Amino acid sequence: MDRREMLRQCLLLLGVSMAGRVSALDLDRAFGAAKSLTGAATLSDEDIANYCAQLAKEQDDANRVAAPDSEYGKRLATLTEGLDSYDGMTLNFKVYETEEVNAFAMADGTVRLYSGLLDLMTDDEVRYVVGHEMGHVKAGHSRKRMQVALTTGGLRDAVAASGTKHADLADSQLGELFEKVVVAQHSQGNENEADDYAMGFMKDKNFAPAACVTALEKLDALSGGGGSNWLSTHPAPKERAARMRGQLA
Repeated sequence: MDRREMLRQCLLLLGVSMAGRVSALDLDRAFGAAKSLTGAATLSDEDIANYCAQLAKEQDDANRVAAPDSEYGKRLATLTEGLDSYDGMTLNFKVYETEEVNAFAMADGTVRLYSGLLDLMTDDEVRYVVGHEMGHVKAGHSRKRMQVALTTGGLRDAVAASGTKHADLADSQLGELFEKVVVAQHSQGNENEADDYAMGFMKDKNFAPAACVTALEKLDALSGGGGSNWLSTHPAPKERAARMRGQLA
């Protein structure tokens, strides 16, 4: 098999058709992308869990975590009761005390809610957010981001230089990983998939499914006044609210 045919096969794996002339630079980029995807596929559950643990510790240390006996800690415990193990996932929850309206999840089941979001929302609206973040975990969105981040660019080089997949990343590298895995905006398709999971979760647990709609409407209202990093990482709340309304019947 010559190099052009190898490129064609790589591009097919990447979901790209090849037409016209292909430069040497295009070849290098395509092979590099294919190599990165191959490397991503080799990361085990243990590898992913190791880096999620590092990232969770770094974020927990950098934020003020609500104590279990605090108002936020008690409310979180009530809202997530029985969810430490759900639908094949092992989950852990904490609240960061900050006025920011946000939440995020990682591939190992780490879920973090911000107190600004708890202040804004009713109990069932918070449960929708919890269900939505669990949806990202269950669908593998967070895992895929972690895989790509760790097998491309500087993070790949840092892991390779350590001589072990379980490298301890430096603070700057953890910051880069957080940006690529958590802060980068989800695709609309991923958001819809996580919303669908949240709606099923709400119905399965006999929570008010209409809270999926009202929570998204509240987040959309924030778009005019700022104060929510959720809007930069979870797009189009208005359109998603309308979509969720169609699932209430």
